[in-house]
Amino acid sequence: MNYSDAISQCIKFIEENIKSDLTPEVIASSSGYSVFHFLRVFNINKGMTLMEYVKKRRLSLAAIDLFKGERIIDIALDYGFKTHNGFSKAFKKEFGFSPKQYVKCMGNYFNKESKLELGGYIMNPVIMKKTAFKVAGYGIKTNITNSNYTKDIASFWSNYDGENLESKMYKILNPPKHGEVGICVPESGESGDAVYLLGVIIDNFDNVTNDMITVEVPEATYAVFTTPPVDTSKNLDNNDFPEAIKNTWKYIFEEWFKDSEYVFDESKFDLEFYDERCHGRKDTVMEIYVPIQKR
Repeated sequence: MNYSDAISQCIKFIEENIKSDLTPEVIASSSGYSVFHFLRVFNINKGMTLMEYVKKRRLSLAAIDLFKGERIIDIALDYGFKTHNGFSKAFKKEFGFSPKQYVKCMGNYFNKESKLELGGYIMNPVIMKKTAFKVAGYGIKTNITNSNYTKDIASFWSNYDGENLESKMYKILNPPKHGEVGICVPESGESGDAVYLLGVIIDNFDNVTNDMITVEVPEATYAVFTTPPVDTSKNLDNNDFPEAIKNTWKYIFEEWFKDSEYVFDESKFDLEFYDERCHGRKDTVMEIYVPIQKR
């Protein structure tokens, strides 16, 4: 058995037994390797430890159950967390929100009586303050007056100059947490020309290379919106996900601001955040961070 087959078999085993008592010994045994050797192979292949992967998958699946309105304590116990508090801490560390905040951010997705344009999806953002942070990565030249860059970003990583820039970026910068940040950085003048930066959050710029772009994002208060879930599990290149992003931006500026107590804070950056929830799933989502201030 080659390593690729072993990892695929391991992933399948984890998915089929995600609510069982999974240990390194149990998982490695399912793939036919010793624990020590398999842990090294998995870490090299996936860029994270085996049990970190299991935890991330459990939290991602727990998020789906939250959409369905199941009780937090039931979800926590289902996925092997011993307490409500332990689950909530792990969930917030992974997604940046507590389970209750996450449900609020997702809105009443299963409320069939809603008549909003976004397929019955109610947009209830979470209002949060985020401290300053640093971003580094690669840029796409765009023009915000005549281009829809959201359509192109999904394939950007694997097609830019024939390189896999996502893997390259993670290897060079070694960010403390997985997740890509998208920032539209305007160039000088009024032409509408801009660079759409796709990068990662890092502690410092020490490892940045000459072909990368850096941005220091100041502290700001954000309204954080989560896009309506779409199915990209069978076709990563379909337009549903870019359309969901585009329609969410449209809703924010045409509907939400109009009825809210906030205005857009033009002195700050707006952000798009992509983590494992936007990679080939039946419930693909991403987050939009809109800087705001009171009217």
